[in-house]
Amino acid sequence: MFWIISAALVAIVAIAIAAPLLRQRDATAEPTAAYDLRVYRDQMREIERDLERGLIGQADAERLRVEIGRKVLAADRALQRETAARRTPGGMVAVVVLAVLVGGALLLYREIGAPGRPDAPIVQRIADARAFYDQRPSQAEAEKNAPRPEAPELDPAYAELIERLREAVAANPDDPRGLELLAEHESRLGNAAAAKEAQARLVALRGDKAGAADWARLAALTIEAAGGLITAEGENAIARALRTDPAYPQARFMAGLLQVQSGRPDLAFPIWAQLLAESPEDAPWTAPIRASIGDLAWFAGQPDYVPPALSSAPQTPAMPGPDAEAVAAAEEMTPDERQQMIEGMVKGLETRLTSQGGTAQEWARLIGALPVIGQTDHARMILAEARSRFAQDAPALEIIAAAAQQAGLE
Repeated sequence: MFWIISAALVAIVAIAIAAPLLRQRDATAEPTAAYDLRVYRDQMREIERDLERGLIGQADAERLRVEIGRKVLAADRALQRETAARRTPGGMVAVVVLAVLVGGALLLYREIGAPGRPDAPIVQRIADARAFYDQRPSQAEAEKNAPRPEAPELDPAYAELIERLREAVAANPDDPRGLELLAEHESRLGNAAAAKEAQARLVALRGDKAGAADWARLAALTIEAAGGLITAEGENAIARALRTDPAYPQARFMAGLLQVQSGRPDLAFPIWAQLLAESPEDAPWTAPIRASIGDLAWFAGQPDYVPPALSSAPQTPAMPGPDAEAVAAAEEMTPDERQQMIEGMVKGLETRLTSQGGTAQEWARLIGALPVIGQTDHARMILAEARSRFAQDAPALEIIAAAAQQAGLE
């Protein structure tokens, strides 16, 4: 049916274009422009007669001659064009060009199109998507075929600290803080597979106490190690994160991405549309969702979808710190509890800076806070990271250097 309708439309358009071009012209018929010229010449002679009889003055006669002269020139140009058109076989040339275009379009479609592809009703497309989903490679296969990023040039001091961290984790594999740091820094170095393994050990060590952030971090590293493909292992981590916290945004973003990769825009669209409506503009998943939500809505059968308007207010990340209630509560804490609270605040600042970025002042605050809680070696790692991020910003480097000196790192 498709080919019948297409062929009929092509034939109708071709006939409509070719018919006027092939219409037989009467070679004996007088051109319209020639008749106009004859009329204008008669008018010129009539002006001369009226001037001789005194019916019009010399000025009026001159004005009429100029006006009719313009008409004579225009009619003469029209006559030349019409005469040239009668001598040119434009009709046949146009038909030949039309035939070449139609034939070329058919050949091009045969070459790069899919003339033998059968119809794909929605049931068949869902079945194909399911087959693709079931035939995904395993995590090991995906990691084997994933592209290997070029190793960055490391500061010697930072490289030495990383080696010491690896040795410390190998000597004490059940240290959650060491595993957390190893996963973070292996990821920064582009060692996604090693970072994933460290995060997986950390999640297993925490057991039922592992939160949505832990599982989402494991899912992200699993996807990164697989070259961007969400395997069954990555999907399981996403599901565990959502089971722990169904509203966790990063896990929801990856859940939508899974449906996109599986060929199910109808399932991905509601996940991403709701997440986009609930997320601030500076959220790391907002930009990729906004860039593709229009096409995704169309494929999901929602062509009238309009994404939420961009916020005109600038988004400034809030500096973490205790409010009045937290300060009052801290006064009643034991020293150990107060230390844990401070470490949690510092960790929250570090997590946001490493994942979303921040100002030089915020990095300086983190560099100064880490030695206070006994993490001097880690502060040196953060110092190297901050200098790498602000390598082209001299004022920012001065702020970071001052913080490092004040913290006793230099």
